[in-house]
Parts: sequence; structure tokens; C-alpha cells
Amino acid sequence: MNGTATLLSLVNDAAVSVFGGLLSAAFCGALDTRRNRCIFWLGMALMLVPQGAVYLLWSAEFRLQVYPLIVHLPLLILLYALTKKWLWPAVSILSAYLFCQMRRWLALLAAAVLPGEEMTQKLAELIFTLPLLLIFLRFAAPAVRQLMEHPPKTQCQFGLVPALYYAFDYLTRIYTDLLSSGSPVVVEFMPTVCCGAYLVFLLYNFQEERQRQQMQQIQSNLDLQLSQAVREIRDLRESQSQAACYRHDLRHHLQYLLSCIENDQTERAKDYISGISSEIETQQVQRYCENEVVNLILSAFVKRAEETGIRMEIQGAVPGFLAVPDNDLCVILSNALENAIHACLPFALEEGPCVIRVEFRFQEKTGRLFLQISNPCGEEIRFEKGLPVSDRPGHGIGVQSIRAVVERHGGDCTFLAENGRFVLRLFL
Repeated sequence: MNGTATLLSLVNDAAVSVFGGLLSAAFCGALDTRRNRCIFWLGMALMLVPQGAVYLLWSAEFRLQVYPLIVHLPLLILLYALTKKWLWPAVSILSAYLFCQMRRWLALLAAAVLPGEEMTQKLAELIFTLPLLLIFLRFAAPAVRQLMEHPPKTQCQFGLVPALYYAFDYLTRIYTDLLSSGSPVVVEFMPTVCCGAYLVFLLYNFQEERQRQQMQQIQSNLDLQLSQAVREIRDLRESQSQAACYRHDLRHHLQYLLSCIENDQTERAKDYISGISSEIETQQVQRYCENEVVNLILSAFVKRAEETGIRMEIQGAVPGFLAVPDNDLCVILSNALENAIHACLPFALEEGPCVIRVEFRFQEKTGRLFLQISNPCGEEIRFEKGLPVSDRPGHGIGVQSIRAVVERHGGDCTFLAENGRFVLRLFL
């Protein structure tokens, strides 16, 4: 019977080593290639040799005490050789050790229900090994493995609870007898850790959800701004086409006017001239540079500014072709000019000097575009992380969209307030 118990214990120790090693390798993605799988199983076979020697030469108590040195440390070195990483393989080993608790607890439950005590427990651990391993590999491993692509900070946060459990288990059960002594402080430690981890999870999830909702709101506003800007460009292009038609039909207009004059219908001719002039004027797109999109956007906002008593001064040149897509250029200019006009409204209502200055410069050697837009600003502007912020709802999204587009194209932008004016400078 003693020989059977010894053999069962030896097989069980080998099974738990394979259980933890295979889970650790699956957690850190070390088994993705055939070469890695061959190296892993060869390493696992070699690791069983010192374990068997310790099992035969020393006591079970000593074997448990040196287990991290003869199993976990070699496993960490093996996983590093396969993944060329230290942090995530260490977290994977700690996580796999935590998952082994399920196997041990189910065996303890079986031993408490069925007769046989230690023999029943060892046999139950063997029976539960394969089903639990398959379940964890199928459902837990993909979820854990995807965390390896996260930043080291997130990986450490994920490994905190397994690390605390690992230290708690060895300090209170293997190296000391604090857990079996029944001390309330020790017994209640892991439940407290679980409570704290759950609280951290709730707070972290709440923060992530709030940021996700804010990003969705910002994205919705950006989509709305972009669709509005694209619609304005389309309307301006249609207006420009209509004006071109008027110019093309000039011969017919002149013939009609000549007919009116020949028939002494001077007033009708005047009214016709006035009507045509008004229609052409309303459809006119000013030419500020060679770029059609820039001309369309500037024409729309110049007209909007003039309607509120704001003057825009535009200098510089933009080539007909830019590496920046039209929709991104539209987002930048529309948001910047919209914010400038909005900031100038209080000055325009007070009939004070209100001028928006727009300056373009294009560097042909580098192919980069410089843009500066400045407008009066009365109140002190508060900045956070380089961006102007406002407590008014709906404000601040435009500058975020400008920075996002500029950074996406490898450019740089700055917002500042100097000499009573708010200034936006950007390179694209």
C-alpha cells in the first residue's frame, strides 16, 4: 500500500508540474510554433529529472520548500528562451499557480466527502487534472494571452493578485504554519485581497467606461462637424459651378440687354442687370490661393464673419495639391475658424476692433504647410496639457479634433494666448 501511495504521489507531482507548465506556456503564447512546442516539451522532460531526484532523496516538506527553485525558476528560464520576455512569463507562471488552486480544492472536497483521506485526495487531483487543463486552455488561455500586448503597467496590475496569492500560500502554508494555526488575521487575508481587487476592478472599469463614453461623444461631434464641413464644401462647389454657368451665358444676357435698350426698356434692363449681379455676387468664391478646398472654406467663413461684423485678414499661399486629405484639411480649418469667430462675437457686439488673422506658409523643400490663426481673447484662458479648456458644455472638442488630425499626419500644433490674442500654430 505504501508503494502504491508513493507511486501515486510521484505521478501526481509530475501531473501538477505539467499542468502548471502547460498553462504558463499557453498564457504567454510560447506554443505558437512547432519549434517552440518541441523545445517546451523537451524542457519539461528535463525539469522532471531534478524533481524526481528531490522526491526520492529528500522529504516531502523539503520538496515543497524548494519547489520554486526546481520548478518555477527553470520554467521561467524556459519561457524566456521561447518568448524573449521576462515580465509576462513571470505573470503567466503566477497565474497558472493560482489556477492550480482549483484543482487542489476540488480534490480536498472529494477527500472530505469520500473515505480514504490522503489517497483519495491524490487520486482526485489526478482525475481533475486533464478536465480542468482542457477547460482553462479553451477558455482562460486566450483571455489571458491577449493581455500580453498591453503595456507593462497593465501586466503588473493583472499579476498583482496571483503574486499576492503565491506569496501568501508559501509564507503561511509551506514555510510556516500560520494558516493552519487559525489566526484570524491570516485566514482573512486572502478574502480581503479579493475584496480589494474587486474594488480596484470596479473603479478601473468605471473609469474606462467613462472615458469610452467621452470618446464616443467626441467622435460623434467630430463626425457631425466633418459632415457639416463636407456639406458646406459641396454647396460652395455647386455655387461656383452655377456662377461659371452665369459667366458662360454672358452672351445671352448681353443679347437680352441689347434688346431691352433697342426697345427703350431701360428700367427692365437695369432690373435685369441688378438681379444678375446679385446672383453672381452671392455665388462668388474668393480666390486666396491655388488650393480649391482652402478657397471654398475661407470664402464660407469670411462671409459668415462679415455677417457678424468680424473682419478676416488672410495672407500666404497654399499649393493646389497637399499630402493632407481634403476632409482632414476641412476639419482643421473649419474648427479653427469656427472657434475664432465664436471668440470674436463678444467684441463684435461691443463694436470694438475685431480682426481674425490667417497666415499660410508652404515649405516646398519639406512639403510642409504652416498655418497660424489668431483672434482677440478677452478673458484669461485656462490650459490643460497644452489645450485650452472651458467649463461650458460642448466646448473644447474642436481643439481636440485639430490636434488629433495634426498628430495623425506627423505634424505639430500649439495653442497659446499672448498680447490679448489667442493663437493657433500648426505644421502639417
